[in-house]
Amino acid sequence: MTSEPSITFKILTIGESGVGKTCILRRFVENKFLKNHLATIGIDFKTKTLNINNQEIKLKIWDTAGQERFRNITTQYYKGADGIVLVYDVTDEASYEKIKDWMDQILSNTQKDEIGLVLLGNKCDVEPRNVTEEQGLKLAEELKINYFETSALTGQGIKEAFEQLTIDIMKKKGVGTGNADCIDLGKTKKKKPKSGDCC
Repeated sequence: MTSEPSITFKILTIGESGVGKTCILRRFVENKFLKNHLATIGIDFKTKTLNINNQEIKLKIWDTAGQERFRNITTQYYKGADGIVLVYDVTDEASYEKIKDWMDQILSNTQKDEIGLVLLGNKCDVEPRNVTEEQGLKLAEELKINYFETSALTGQGIKEAFEQLTIDIMKKKGVGTGNADCIDLGKTKKKKPKSGDCC
């Protein structure tokens, strides 16, 4: 009988409706992709355990609705969040432009320096795309967070993004590693995918 991980982090997925938050979560937790699914109503959550430097970390990942009418519900769940996954759709420029609005909401409801943050440009397998990789990297640089191009269809970048986010949280909290410098970032950090990785 395996013991429950001693460290648990609360993660939120944030972004406009339709950017693929639920599909990303299903791919990460269950390694499944649903082509057709209903939009998230309010809040849903799933769990996933990662092994980082031989330390079992349980992630409780809250899948939030992106529709305007659920924004007040979403803000309630910022309390106690250890990390946030910001998601936009690379085929939808409006969802990219809205990231700064979401970041403003995050800054209003959290202490940014105390939580982990990662930006995902999702649906990078879809053409035509309307937001370039360079635009994604530039925005991430402005926000001072890591950036990953992801595809819920193929799974590209998703595991790496959640691993990097978990490592960032561990470093900020000083837990699970004893010395944050011992974390091997080289195995998980992927700010800029090689050309063609998304296709």
